[in-house]
Amino acid sequence: MDIAKVKSTLHMEDMGQAMYEMIARLFPICRSITGNGVRESLAIVREHVPLELHEIPSGTRIYDWSVPQEWNIRDAFVRDPSGIKVIDFQRSNLHVMSYSVPVRARMPLEALRPHLYSDPDHPNWVPNRRSYYKKDWGFCLSYADMQKLIPGDYEVCIDSSLEDGSLTYGECFLPGDVTDEVLISTHVCHPSLCNDNLSGIVVSAFLAQLLAAIPLHFSYRFLFIPQGIGSISWLASNEEVASRIRHGLVLSCLGDDGDFTYKTSRRGDADIDRACSHVLHESAKPARVLKFSPHGGDERQFCSPGFDLPIGVLMRSSYGNFPQYHTSADDLNFVQPKALSESFNVLIDIIAILENNRNYRNTCPRCEPYLAKRGISLSGDWPFGPSKEQPVLWLLNMADGSHSLLDIAVRSGLDFDSLCQAARMLRKYGLLTE
Repeated sequence: MDIAKVKSTLHMEDMGQAMYEMIARLFPICRSITGNGVRESLAIVREHVPLELHEIPSGTRIYDWSVPQEWNIRDAFVRDPSGIKVIDFQRSNLHVMSYSVPVRARMPLEALRPHLYSDPDHPNWVPNRRSYYKKDWGFCLSYADMQKLIPGDYEVCIDSSLEDGSLTYGECFLPGDVTDEVLISTHVCHPSLCNDNLSGIVVSAFLAQLLAAIPLHFSYRFLFIPQGIGSISWLASNEEVASRIRHGLVLSCLGDDGDFTYKTSRRGDADIDRACSHVLHESAKPARVLKFSPHGGDERQFCSPGFDLPIGVLMRSSYGNFPQYHTSADDLNFVQPKALSESFNVLIDIIAILENNRNYRNTCPRCEPYLAKRGISLSGDWPFGPSKEQPVLWLLNMADGSHSLLDIAVRSGLDFDSLCQAARMLRKYGLLTE
């Protein structure tokens, strides 16, 4: 796949705007690890991607876990002693702690306070809280609003349900020339939080849409899953499929203007780790590479010792390390079309390496071949690289069958695409064989 040709046909500014508009559609929906909010969100993703929906019944054993009951919510509010709604789910779904059990009661402020959550460090933001595996209830509000609550009896209503149902996730499979797979996963369980992780959802959807329209070497599997319990559910049902995964990425927090961040797989030296590191090193924007740790998102499950899959995490500002994380400030003003398009562009470059990385052998390995007699000139205008001869000379020297194009790119410091195009030319002249 000549990804350079694919990239040249894309209007990144328009794509960034289209991804932002999709985030705006998804933003009002109340999502959690189960429930109709996930289904409603996946229906929007399905407009862009050939998505198969899976329903895993509550109580299903998945390794050491079981699928929880399904949670849905219709309304929630708190009225103060004068009858004014001081907390209102209809204004923001962040106002209710996710998985809150149903409540209808009147209680004094002192009894209500243990169920109220705010953040004094950011007094005007509403925090995001959840209680997936412990039956509880609660409301979230800004610290500024918390300070305004007056003594007296409050009317409390959470019109929710927690009962047997199912866990829902979406899966898109794109077959390639080989059965070896690239896995792209993103979580769909967060409520109205744009960077974490509506950005991951829309970038995944647009990437799947692009790859579905072009020939592929690898097969690609896109997962849109609730975090944690979703990846455990998928792995428990797909151990044979997991054995075919050769590369993978978890996508998260890709819509802000922070520096790019890549967290390596547990292996640390997998091709996906080296490809991402190389692309970020070659990009014009600042970036950092973090070593794997068993703290974070779904990479914890994919990289658990029983699987140890070559899957890393691509982000801009890393989860937990920007002030807006898991608060109402992670809204439509925080994410930007330009940042989304930049993230998409980096992903295309990473996919290009995975798709085109090959090992070659020089068919004329004893000393440098005489290029001129084959009609090859290193002084003409070439379609690749600032240096006309460097990609060719590096390839002819390192192509001994044991070095991939990515190996050569990392060692030489040359752009991968320059080496890829040089390899095509040298193969045409019979000087390289795959």
